[in-house]
Amino acid sequence: MSEATMGSNGASTELLQGRSVAVIGYGSQGHAHALNLRDSGADVVVGLYEGSSSADKARADGLEVASVADAAAGATVVSILIPDTIQRDVYEAEIERHLNAGDTLVFAHGFNVHYGEIVAPEHTDVILIAPKSPGNRVREEFVAGRGVPALYGVHQDASGGATEFARAYAAGLGCARAGILETTFAAETETDLFGEQAVLCGGFTALVQAGFETLVEAGYDPALAYFECLHELKLIVDLAYAHGISGMRREVSDTAEYGDYVSGPRVVGDASRAAMKEILADVQSGAFARQWIEEARGGREAFDRMRVEGAEHPIETVGRKLRSHMAWL
Repeated sequence: MSEATMGSNGASTELLQGRSVAVIGYGSQGHAHALNLRDSGADVVVGLYEGSSSADKARADGLEVASVADAAAGATVVSILIPDTIQRDVYEAEIERHLNAGDTLVFAHGFNVHYGEIVAPEHTDVILIAPKSPGNRVREEFVAGRGVPALYGVHQDASGGATEFARAYAAGLGCARAGILETTFAAETETDLFGEQAVLCGGFTALVQAGFETLVEAGYDPALAYFECLHELKLIVDLAYAHGISGMRREVSDTAEYGDYVSGPRVVGDASRAAMKEILADVQSGAFARQWIEEARGGREAFDRMRVEGAEHPIETVGRKLRSHMAWL
């Protein structure tokens, strides 16, 4: 990513000053957006369902809390920062009727807009602000006077000023300090889902479990298999995160680096690349989205079953015992 594509884009917080913002949800991203926007000059209210366990925390942080409907009714900017699977229901029941001409809907992930689950009124702006870090890091970096990079994009520009406001919102989160990259709802959604499935979550967990199983089946101690296939992964990821892949290779042993070159392509070969293309095709076509939406609305039986099965994998049993001796965790 070059300086030409990743920068502050002249973003400032001027358009946020005194702007009424309803942050719906107070989880990882919700709390960071609410606190950072408040500290950047916006008039923030947090919208939560009745009985939410997050209400006391938001009030303790000095924020006003209201029902989702009341928060949306009193704001000109509504940031929907709740799980993908419940956004449509909450939007239709509590938010949509309160949107007026010139209002702005904000999303941190384009899923519901891109796949047509939420269709905003034509008189509203619809923007994407996606910090590329968990909410805790977004807040920590803001407080430290820094920021994390973010993506921003515009799906609907009824006012003619949606792009300018998106930049201001990103600046209000502190993200312009680190750099903001313009994108589209489609590109953000599809690359995010693909990365999660093929590399960050699906690819990672399958690779680690397969490596663990290979060693154990060959007769090695499960504890050794755990250390070599999961525990030491943090060292490699941290090095790559800070220095890139080439930088990581410079830090590990020459033996490890050579093994990387000759064996990595054997594991992630033609079959893996073909599977990645199939995964991307399912994301692009909406097939994965339809499958996940149907699963979520149908009671999540398969999801819950897979969650239990994953938690019962032998690597989890071994890992819990070993981690109990790691005081630094």
